Amino acid sequence: MAICFLLMICFIWMPFVVSAALLAPPQNITILSTNMKHFLIWSPVAEIVPGEIVKYSVEFQGEYERDYANDSWIPIAECTGVSLTQCDITEDISATVPYNLRVRASTGTQASLWATLNGFFNRVTTSLIPPTLTVTTDGYHLLVELEHLGPAFEFWIFYWKKGPESKIYRKMVRESSTTVHLETMEAGAEYCVKAQTYVQAINRSSNFSEVQCVKSEDAKVILLTFAPLFLIIFFVAVLVLSFLAWKTCRICQYSFCPDEVLPDTLKLTASPAKILKEKGEEIEKCDESVQVLPSEEILLHFWIHETL
Repeated sequence: MAICFLLMICFIWMPFVVSAALLAPPQNITILSTNMKHFLIWSPVAEIVPGEIVKYSVEFQGEYERDYANDSWIPIAECTGVSLTQCDITEDISATVPYNLRVRASTGTQASLWATLNGFFNRVTTSLIPPTLTVTTDGYHLLVELEHLGPAFEFWIFYWKKGPESKIYRKMVRESSTTVHLETMEAGAEYCVKAQTYVQAINRSSNFSEVQCVKSEDAKVILLTFAPLFLIIFFVAVLVLSFLAWKTCRICQYSFCPDEVLPDTLKLTASPAKILKEKGEEIEKCDESVQVLPSEEILLHFWIHETL
């Protein structure tokens, strides 16, 4: 009876044991680290049941967890129960110490054993790629634009004027999101630029980028290019100044020498010659109306006036 019971138990649990044994842990676990961006990658695990998605979970262990936290592991939230076969661990690798990482597969209620990275990972081993830069000119200004790699990166820029006795200048840039002015160029001279990245957290520098050279424009070419513009600006300036001078004179004339308005009685309604002619005719009429009386008649008229 006991034997039959044991056989029944084995028969019931056999599918689960076989399923657990068939769910293999991930293989080929490696880290790709370039320019302080770290990714844990692994090979996909074959599905046990067709159509059932295999998911993965990743954990890491730093120096503190190994030495002071009872050899504990910390799950990476962004890489827990994901179907991708890679995990961005950049934010979790925050110190320049050896890290250990592990990953396991799961499907349904089954989970594989943990597969651990072969050896430790330290971010000091990241591959630093030379920066991508664009060298341009703006008139006689030497400019350079650098790709943005993040706040951890600094850039050393080296530039020089091409010639038999070239003196190399160096400039350090901490912010790569803006255009950097390097030098005021000589007319017709050729300048060359190269750069490298530096990460203070790991005290390492990349190799130099490829040298890029640009040539400044000749002074005569610039003069011929902008001569029409200068001519237009000159004529516009002359017109504007002339208008302002005329307007200023008008204002001064109105302020200091205003025009007086004559009364209507003083305004001439006809030409002066016509007015003089009319006045002469009136005088002649007055002369014709005057009568000269003898003295006796004057006395008689005066006596009659007094008597009345």
